[in-house]
Amino acid sequence: MKYKLLVLDVDGTLLNDEREISKRTLAALLKVQQMGVRIVLASGRPTYGLMPLAKALELGNYGGFILSYNGCQIINAQNGEVLFERRINPEMLPYLEKKARKNGFDIFTYHADTLMTNQPENKYIQDEARLNDLIVIEEDEFSTAIDFAPCKCMLVSDDEEALIGLEEHWKRRLAGTLDVFRSEPYFLEVVPCGVDKANTLGALMEDLGVKREEVIAIGDGVCDVTMLQLAGVGVAMGHSQDSVKVCADHVTASNEEDGVALAVEKLILAEVHAAEIPLDQLNARARHALMGNLGIQYTYAAEDRVEATMPVDERTRQPFGILHGGATLALAETVAGLGSMITCQPDEIVVGMQVSGNHISSAHEGDTVRAIGTIVHKGRSSHVWNVDVFTSTNKLVSSIRVVNSILKKR
Repeated sequence: MKYKLLVLDVDGTLLNDEREISKRTLAALLKVQQMGVRIVLASGRPTYGLMPLAKALELGNYGGFILSYNGCQIINAQNGEVLFERRINPEMLPYLEKKARKNGFDIFTYHADTLMTNQPENKYIQDEARLNDLIVIEEDEFSTAIDFAPCKCMLVSDDEEALIGLEEHWKRRLAGTLDVFRSEPYFLEVVPCGVDKANTLGALMEDLGVKREEVIAIGDGVCDVTMLQLAGVGVAMGHSQDSVKVCADHVTASNEEDGVALAVEKLILAEVHAAEIPLDQLNARARHALMGNLGIQYTYAAEDRVEATMPVDERTRQPFGILHGGATLALAETVAGLGSMITCQPDEIVVGMQVSGNHISSAHEGDTVRAIGTIVHKGRSSHVWNVDVFTSTNKLVSSIRVVNSILKKR
């Protein structure tokens, strides 16, 4: 694969305005992971708030990562291991709280599945807790109650001018100790010095041995600019500010128009033909899918012919020890599905439409059956495959007809 990492900002990029991953985007991201590209979710959200998205994208199955708190943590989605972490010295908290109170700002931080704040009724703080499914804990004496080193602290106010004033003051006063920036007109974030998405992504790339030209990054905000510039290919969302767009190599559609899916389809999926993917990689990526659960392995793939094997064991046999007809049909659909994917165009998708089979003889537990699929009709909107299944001694077990529908991506 030309690319090894796909780095995605979350809010305003991966998620639409309903804070959901669209069906098209989900399908594209699952497919790109199956091709060997690992996904990194890079967000200002706390780690806990990103876990549901990582689960929906199956990052744990495909070796993905969570880059949270705008770069304060990197989590291995497979096992939850913390690969990188930077935290604020707790001795700075009394000073931060004092400045917040003096300016009439509210303050909060994160800890596991909780949000700790001096003002739980603040509407922005309530929204933040709901967004990340966090429990709000009120702490009147904020800095005294925080007995841990937080990844970041947030100051909150409707007075944007006052926030800007404190931001400018702290950039001079705290230089070399802490970094500050406004992520929203009403949020002033305080993070460890030198921490941002780009620096932390650079640390991950070095750890993985990934080069700049092997990375695609997609984002929409000012906080994403350095990340877009670090990546070999930086993509700005269509609704981004002009200052973000000029720093990117490409501009895609907005988050309401499946911008991430369109970028992935154009830059990654359209560049890769299914026939060019090594079979061992296809087999490895399918270990968490149905074919992996049934022990199906591709052994040959071309535009007009696909072959695969499947063991007759406790996963695929009937109670009496012979091959289950349903498993045989699943084998046939797996073979025909790959065949149609190899044949169709990059802007097309394959959907199984019909399968029918004649079971002629049996295969017994301990054997390994072999499926040979050949295409018998290749139309613009449908493919018809004939799949014959044989025992290891070349006895015909089943002859199956599979019809796949070929649809244009929307």
